[in-house]
Amino acid sequence: MDDLKFRRHAYGDPNSQDEEFLEQIAASESDAKLVNDLKSLDSKLTSALNIDVPDDLADKLILRQQLTQHQQQKKHTRYLMAMAASVALVIGLSFSMLRFTPVDLTEHALAHVYHEPKAMNVDQNVGFEDVNFKLAGIGGLEKAKFIQQPGKVYYTSYCDFQGVKSLHLVMAGEHGKVTLFIIPAENRMVTEESFADQNYQGLGFQTAETFMLLVGEQNADLQFVKNEIEQTFI
Repeated sequence: MDDLKFRRHAYGDPNSQDEEFLEQIAASESDAKLVNDLKSLDSKLTSALNIDVPDDLADKLILRQQLTQHQQQKKHTRYLMAMAASVALVIGLSFSMLRFTPVDLTEHALAHVYHEPKAMNVDQNVGFEDVNFKLAGIGGLEKAKFIQQPGKVYYTSYCDFQGVKSLHLVMAGEHGKVTLFIIPAENRMVTEESFADQNYQGLGFQTAETFMLLVGEQNADLQFVKNEIEQTFI
């Protein structure tokens, strides 16, 4: 075995039992020393790499992974909370601005009539006590009430006038049905005594605590219903 081949063999596997390799070691003192040095280095490397694994290593690795995940989750939660706070702030500001925006009650009344045509086709036969119960659930109208039945009431439900909880009624007029809206009075609200579009006419009036808006078809006698309300509502 030539010297180059021997050295390659020695560095690759100093513990080799190849017959030609062993003969070269026996024949050369320097080659034998090289192989012994390589064996010693190989033994040291094996010892250095042969480290005992702690019994709790798996638990420690799992704990570290959980801590990492927890920290990441906390960062994500803080981000979501910051986003939610920003959204809440925008909504709060928008709602505050909405509360101070002037409300044209006549436009809203007509829009509600067009938006809820089903209300004109319902007959719930509502008693004035039920109307009073709903009025008591509206801020600013807790003391407002009917002292007797203001004619027949076909339908009642809550509605919204740009952030203001109000009451929507459908009542019997002298010639057909008439819609009545009862809205808590606020300074930002504006209305007209009479209003109309191509399909409906309206009549607005105010009590101490409420705005009342009547809406009916062009031939409806709104004054008739107004008189009934003024005689029964306090």
